Amino acid sequence: MSTEFDLVIRGGRIATAADIFDADIGISGGVITALGRALRSGREEIDASGKLILPGGVDAHCHFDQPSSDGSVMADDFDSGPRSAAFGGTTTVIPFACQQKGQSLRAAIEDYHARAEGKSVIDYAFHLIVTDPTPQVLGQELPALIREGYTSFKVYTTYDDLKLNDRQIIEVLALAKREGALTMIHAENSDAIAWLTEALEQAGQTAPRFHADARPAIAEREATHRAISLAEIVDVPMLVVHVSGGEAMEQIAAARAKGLRVFAETCPQYILLTAADLDLEGFEGAKHICSPPPRDTASQESVWRGLANGTFQVFSSDHAPFAYDSKTGKKLCGDGASFAHVPNGIPGVETRLPLLFSEGVGQRRISLNQFVALTATNPARLYGLYPRKGTIAVGTDADLAIWDVDRVVTVSNDMLHHNVDYTPYEDRQVTGWPETVLSRGEVVIAGGALHAAKGRGRFLECGPPDMGI
Repeated sequence: MSTEFDLVIRGGRIATAADIFDADIGISGGVITALGRALRSGREEIDASGKLILPGGVDAHCHFDQPSSDGSVMADDFDSGPRSAAFGGTTTVIPFACQQKGQSLRAAIEDYHARAEGKSVIDYAFHLIVTDPTPQVLGQELPALIREGYTSFKVYTTYDDLKLNDRQIIEVLALAKREGALTMIHAENSDAIAWLTEALEQAGQTAPRFHADARPAIAEREATHRAISLAEIVDVPMLVVHVSGGEAMEQIAAARAKGLRVFAETCPQYILLTAADLDLEGFEGAKHICSPPPRDTASQESVWRGLANGTFQVFSSDHAPFAYDSKTGKKLCGDGASFAHVPNGIPGVETRLPLLFSEGVGQRRISLNQFVALTATNPARLYGLYPRKGTIAVGTDADLAIWDVDRVVTVSNDMLHHNVDYTPYEDRQVTGWPETVLSRGEVVIAGGALHAAKGRGRFLECGPPDMGI
């Protein structure tokens, strides 16, 4: 008689966003088909005794192989980026298909599918970045793409090659309301940043540390307030990405208190780095240039409170992999160039989960259930992948991470699997690390090694956003 399961994981403690319980997991055809005690045998078995089993992470904000207009080149493509994510316990990634001004959205999607084809070891979906909302884009392309499974898109209020004006943002929000999509917004005041940058450069204050002065919290606060106001006018939900501290959080909390459906995301850099990390010897501070920039310890504490009290629904990496010692990366304009000419972004797709687990769950700042919600369940729900992804239940994809919660790891770039030549978290000690990672029931990572073929990951069409969280 044939066995009931392809694989049984035995003896682990399972945690979801709602529950913690002990059970075996039976997997057949890449799907969880049973949860229970003393399940029948499987053709293969994993002993997870003493281990914690979590849903594979969903990193809903990362950048791989994204073209630019300034000549910079991302170090991670759809091979190295998802592979690095998998080593960190993430089993689904949602990078951005970025429309270049003058380009159709359809062409951007086709380009990204070509970039990703046959490379990713884990499953992936795409957000869109809308930079040129022409009548053709808003009237035909974007509605059609939403119906094809691209149900979320990002707009910017800063960066000259990406930003939209308020009228354009309103038009995109109105389309999102009409078509049932979710708009994400990068909120910083572009004109304020440009004025401050010019003043700093004229004063000769061009070192990396001045990046933080050029993008103060008030610029983020103002743009967050404005974006929320535009969404309120249209009466549509919106998600504010990579929120850095208390000033923007106050705008979000006030909006939610009024009953507005405003969601928020933050990232590891805002709980672990500060502006002081931009003020390193020589040009080293360029490693930590990202926008919004890390702020101060008070901002870190504000973000921790927001993770605990529900201000934030999503915790993403915002992985933006520009190599430091590279003429196509952080040194695009030379060693010692003005902060204004350093590509923005830092790597973190592999360290996202261990950092939050160690500093959040391990330090009792957030609960284990909150950890799962922030890193897997909520992003899967908001971006139309739930319950297929983001939880552990009968009928869901067997995307699982088996954690050794007692393992102590000192983070170093040498141990990571991205193609970036540094990590912002060098020498940081964390407790808890995923040791075995499964994607659709297949062991992808085990024993510190990759066990799955390049290109096995599948593209995911996203359904309507679930904004009931």
